[in-house]
Amino acid sequence: MLTWVAPIIVFGLVVFVHELGHFIAAKLTGVYAPRFSIGFGPALLRRRVGETEYVLAALPLGGYVRMASREDEATAFLEGGSENSATQPGAKDEWDPNAMIPFGPKPIPEERWFESKPLIARLFIMLAGVTMNALLAYFIYAGLLLKSGLPTPIPIAAVVSPGKPAAAAGIQPGDSIATLNGRPLERWDMLLDSIGASAGRSLDLGLVRKGRPLNVRVTPVAETVPDPRTGVKRTLGRIGMVASEGFTPISAGEAFSEAWRLTLDNGSKIFSALGMLVHGVGVSELGGPIAIAQVSVQAARGGIETLLLLIALISINVAVFNLLPIPILDGGQILLNVAETVKGSAFSTQTRERILKGGLLIIGLLFVTVMFNDISRNMQNIVRLLGRLFGRSA
Repeated sequence: MLTWVAPIIVFGLVVFVHELGHFIAAKLTGVYAPRFSIGFGPALLRRRVGETEYVLAALPLGGYVRMASREDEATAFLEGGSENSATQPGAKDEWDPNAMIPFGPKPIPEERWFESKPLIARLFIMLAGVTMNALLAYFIYAGLLLKSGLPTPIPIAAVVSPGKPAAAAGIQPGDSIATLNGRPLERWDMLLDSIGASAGRSLDLGLVRKGRPLNVRVTPVAETVPDPRTGVKRTLGRIGMVASEGFTPISAGEAFSEAWRLTLDNGSKIFSALGMLVHGVGVSELGGPIAIAQVSVQAARGGIETLLLLIALISINVAVFNLLPIPILDGGQILLNVAETVKGSAFSTQTRERILKGGLLIIGLLFVTVMFNDISRNMQNIVRLLGRLFGRSA
């Protein structure tokens, strides 16, 4: 069940929020938006409120918003039909004699078309989707920071085993280990390495217990355990304590400020990764729908916070990717609209079709690449599945 639900939640929410941004911006600027759909394909539920029909479709991966545009005849069938002609009513309650096309016979006023709006309004509509994706990530980060605080390199004793050196030294669950032999701890690995290399030798640990500093001396004992990095069994020092990452509570102002920094930082990293892809570096690491599904399931198993972090990261990815100057993406449409404004007139239908086909080719090549990578990584599982389907073991 989780295999199906987790990817739908992750990718569906991210794309839905993106389209919701376009929809809200269209409404604010007065562009006629006759349909807002959650999902694609056949409608499971539909209800018209005012001049917009809200649809829940069979394939819940994302959604779309229909806007009155003279330039979308070629792709209108993907999103429920064009606004240039009224739909034939399948039932009496679907036809409204007082409504605009496609719900009734009234023509769409000139000022309600997307192309009739000034450039600033069109840019506002086209940028609203990526803005909503960035805001989704931002508020997820802010919420998690408000709840848990900032991660700190200071480890916290989560479990202390009775009868072991840590318990004998007086360490208690919840104690923060701030210093090692008088030096501040920069990360948990420093403490782990020192304990592992100090069997039979005492270590001075500076603790913080309920806000009060406390010093203890602990002597690791030699145990044969798997090396945490290689998995090979070796003799290491151990004190009988399991530590977890610590968090420092922060104020609301600090949380919102740090969330902004995280959003910008992750966005810049994605831009850097895209720059590397332009030069052919890391193409084999690209993941597609299968990779997203696998990561979504793993994140869901890790808990709600892990799943929210994945949603935030993918939301930033979608925002950055949509800013690329590829014709069928938001970035390409922005570039096209700016070019037409500078030119002083719209491009011809033939030119637009050529630009659109070029964008579709680029997206198609990208899709083939990520699917090839996904299949290559999962070939063993695919062969095993085919063997089961056709009655052969693999």
